[in-house]
Amino acid sequence: MPASTLILQCPYSILQGDIIATMYILGNLFKAVAVVLDYTLSIFMWIIIARAVLSWVNPDPYNNIVRFINNATEPVLYQIRKKIPVNFGGIDISPIIVMLGIIFLQNFLVASLHKMALSFM
Repeated sequence: MPASTLILQCPYSILQGDIIATMYILGNLFKAVAVVLDYTLSIFMWIIIARAVLSWVNPDPYNNIVRFINNATEPVLYQIRKKIPVNFGGIDISPIIVMLGIIFLQNFLVASLHKMALSFM
């Protein structure tokens, strides 16, 4: 094989190796984002469930845990209540709407990120 052919092939193979490494890194990045997003959405759903359970009892509003749960969930629940009248007969269904949104995001967005990560690997 002539020397000029070797010189032309060498940079291409180096470039191809860099592209493969970059694709692998992007695949790992998408996978990590999907896992973190899935855990975050799961934790937030459990906090919403705790908020719904706390609404059935009369908790101490000065308790740090109760305050954290209220502060973490109220911005999202307020936006739902503001846009949709979700108070039917004294029952607030905004936590159900938020949980359905979380389930949708887990099944659509997280699953899409996982499949995208696999396509890069």
